[in-house]
Amino acid sequence: MKQFDWDPKKNQQLIVEREISFEEVIFHLQTDGLLDDVKHPNQATYPHQRIYVVAITDYAYLVPYVESNETIFLKTIIPSRKATKQYLRNNDE
Repeated sequence: MKQFDWDPKKNQQLIVEREISFEEVIFHLQTDGLLDDVKHPNQATYPHQRIYVVAITDYAYLVPYVESNETIFLKTIIPSRKATKQYLRNNDE
């Protein structure tokens, strides 16, 4: 498996602002938390970016990333109500 990488300053910012870290995302990616792996919807602006959809404590997070030959560089972590509804909630609710 490729090594994960990220900007340590961005990680600290995410911990302060969103109370989540890249380490937590990686833990859930490696323990069956990956819900989907999709192309970035804006390929014109982000042509090489993909997005992990990760389940963390009953909520879906979008994690844009860029993959190289050696690493997977995580860009940010975005909590997503839409993805939570799509991937984790029943349509009956």
